[in-house]
Amino acid sequence: MQIISDLHIHSRYSRATSPTADLPNLARWAKIKGITLLGTGDFTHPQWYKELQEYLVPVGNGLYRYGGVLFMLTVEVSAIWSQEGRVRKAHLVILAPSIEGAARINSELGQIGNLAADGRPILGISAERLVEVIWNAEEGAEVIPAHVWTPWFSVFGSRSGFDSLEECFGRYTDRIFAIETGLSSDPEMNWRLSALDNLALVSNSDAHSPGKLGREATLFDLPEPSYAGIIAAMKERDPSRFLGTIEFYPQEGKYHYDGHRACGIVLSPREAMANNNLCPVCGKPLTIGVMHRVEELADRQQGEGPAQQIPYRSLVPLKEIIAQALGIGPTTKGVAREYERLITHFGNEFRILLDLPEEDLRQVVPRRILRGILRVRAGDLQIEPGYDGVYGKVTISLDDAKDDEQLGLF
Repeated sequence: MQIISDLHIHSRYSRATSPTADLPNLARWAKIKGITLLGTGDFTHPQWYKELQEYLVPVGNGLYRYGGVLFMLTVEVSAIWSQEGRVRKAHLVILAPSIEGAARINSELGQIGNLAADGRPILGISAERLVEVIWNAEEGAEVIPAHVWTPWFSVFGSRSGFDSLEECFGRYTDRIFAIETGLSSDPEMNWRLSALDNLALVSNSDAHSPGKLGREATLFDLPEPSYAGIIAAMKERDPSRFLGTIEFYPQEGKYHYDGHRACGIVLSPREAMANNNLCPVCGKPLTIGVMHRVEELADRQQGEGPAQQIPYRSLVPLKEIIAQALGIGPTTKGVAREYERLITHFGNEFRILLDLPEEDLRQVVPRRILRGILRVRAGDLQIEPGYDGVYGKVTISLDDAKDDEQLGLF
């Protein structure tokens, strides 16, 4: 059974999230997107945990079901501590094998921080000590460092991170079997670090609203979906079970390049280094982005990588494609109507973007939208890189019809 999973999400109990991020809407949007297995997010929050306990139906293998969608108990936590004279901040995704295991973790973490304050709780504890607490509470739990390259709250982040996993996790480093690459990097960027060769590179949406589910995802193929099966597939990186990831184009991520948002300055790593990593307008330090940190830590050239490379596909969300094709905003009613029409006809978004042959799409999809889908599949687009909290801008060449014949539109 092929499984499309999105295990790092948030509920309405996290800060800066949509009030619609409840179980009914999460399940509905998972089906719209084509997601088989969804993380619950936020299981440490008392009220959300209560809802999960009341409404999730166990299926007997470490997973749960609601509204026709499978769920895994997950939460993102924020660890903040001082180490070697610097404040360190790292976000970690915790996976739990059962609702009871989540309760045991909650009991221990509740002694460290206020779990009711935020669905993504802030804990004043080192990452090394935190994972020890988690595993003492629930041996079957697993920990995946979240969006490992982003500047402010990640293991390798320029503002508060480290140059290696060992510096962060100490004696527990060997138990870290996967990292989440985040929206601003993709597997190819991570392949440049030989230190990451034995880790699974996973992707999730980190969605703060149901409509953002699946902007990144991880694919599996298992005889039957189960918590143990998902974990084993990641640990062993067996390409017959761990199929790969669906990626945001990393340039579109809001921390891909270096920059200073207040001055509207965006620079490539080389340009930033030539300017001593200072803003050329105001002279203040730039926010050093993901590409810069990869360049700093990489021991391989661009295009090089390990012998085993799990494949990935980069996508642009269907609503963005429709919006560019229609020349209107992605949140407008016109885009919503066309999106709903296509989903109703074809079943889900991933099926449209990834699987359906051109001839099937051509019968229903307007020409400019179809042109956009095919060009995204081919990687034929232009992106202004994101920087310092500003998302990149994707442009799909929809008006240039010179190669419509090659795209199968004539």
